Amino acid sequence: MFEDLSEEDDREIIFRPNPGPQTLFLSSSEKEVLYGGSAGGGKSYAVLADALRYMDNPDFRGLILRRTSDELRELIQKSQEIYPKAIPGMKWSLSKNSWTSPKGGILWMTFLDRDEEVTRYQGQAFTYIAFDELTQWPTPYCWNYMRSRLRSTNPNMKTYMRATSNPGGVGHVWVKKLFVDPAPWGKAFDATDIETNETLVYPSTHRNKQGVIEPHPLAGQPLFKRRFIPARLSDNPYLYDAGEYEAMLLSLPETERKRLLEGDWDVVAGAAFPEWDRGIHVIEPFDIPRGWKRFRACDYGYSSFAGVLWFAVAPDDQIIIYDELYVSKVLARDLGYMILDREWEDKISYGVLDSSCWYQRGDVGPCIAEQMINVGCRWRPSDRSKGSRVAGKNEIHRRLQVEEETGQPRLVIFDTCTNLIAQLPVIPLDKNNIEDVDTNSEDHLYDALRYGIMSRPKSDLFSRDPMMNRGYAPADPKLGY
Repeated sequence: MFEDLSEEDDREIIFRPNPGPQTLFLSSSEKEVLYGGSAGGGKSYAVLADALRYMDNPDFRGLILRRTSDELRELIQKSQEIYPKAIPGMKWSLSKNSWTSPKGGILWMTFLDRDEEVTRYQGQAFTYIAFDELTQWPTPYCWNYMRSRLRSTNPNMKTYMRATSNPGGVGHVWVKKLFVDPAPWGKAFDATDIETNETLVYPSTHRNKQGVIEPHPLAGQPLFKRRFIPARLSDNPYLYDAGEYEAMLLSLPETERKRLLEGDWDVVAGAAFPEWDRGIHVIEPFDIPRGWKRFRACDYGYSSFAGVLWFAVAPDDQIIIYDELYVSKVLARDLGYMILDREWEDKISYGVLDSSCWYQRGDVGPCIAEQMINVGCRWRPSDRSKGSRVAGKNEIHRRLQVEEETGQPRLVIFDTCTNLIAQLPVIPLDKNNIEDVDTNSEDHLYDALRYGIMSRPKSDLFSRDPMMNRGYAPADPKLGY
């Protein structure tokens, strides 16, 4: 497509891609791809060009979405500059907001500002769907619903979903979790469920053409693949080489500079922990010596999530988070069994659980903590005294800081703890209390982290206190503390 364009210089600048991420984006065969990162990386032009891949096919039905009508007008204007040059004879219909190629392919361009508006696409089918600036959608609802509109009656025409975005925006967390966190950047990976992180697979059975339920021929195999392709300003030589746009981005405050110039998905405006640096705080797993103290902490939820973290304390009192468990709709008793299965080879010194789990919930039966303790998963309550939340946040700040003497932080995380790594750098401050985090955000693993580091973990606790050498004996054998 790109080699058959006209000889005009402006057309060469717009359409002939340089080797790099744009080329990778335009040639990707995965079902869902996000091209995102720095401002000025050519993302909008890339998605406009990508939509042309099948415009010469009369069966092509494409759709490009923006969040608001104002943003859509800008994208339409860009398409009007380049589409007639790319495919002579392409026609724009103002009444239908669509492009039609001489061979019959159709591309609609419209906006989708509310979740409930997706129902207007019910019954429609598209072979190509793209969201420009995906993080402007606050939830994954529209993205997931539009996937159900992706189909083709032509067996020779593949279907695709594409997206572009800068880091930040109201949908930053879910977009990051869907595309950025599951695999190394630029590498294809099996699509996962955004809530459970489990790979999406074909079911064990399905109905055949006769309506009879039979084993699915692809049972257990991954449904499709995704990929995240990072965009950088340096990928666009027409902006980068001049230097003026880079200078403007360099003048921004640190958070915005990292997000828009460096394409850093771990930095968001209003983030509670600006000290976070993936290159410093995330490490590769190693065999933890058996003599190091280990403990766990948990924030329990059923309808939302239960988050469990496992900690090890190095001889210099650095804390290593070496494992995590993040599940929803799991009963307390079952969670206790899951935890014990997870740590059956470890010698766990103690566990810290949200103290609200000791509250009775309107009856005289066993509380949440007691249900877990009764199966052998023992806990002691977290600190919920006045000021404990702020004190816990301050302790996380202290441990994330790099010490001048050692050049190391006091807290590191194994790179296998993908949920904590995804959530901690983007958890926002409370707008009404900047000394605390926003409790309406996804904070279950954050709370588990806070409970753990506030339990006064010391690697040499047993050797220092002769009373502890006698072994742990709870005052109340039933409740475990």
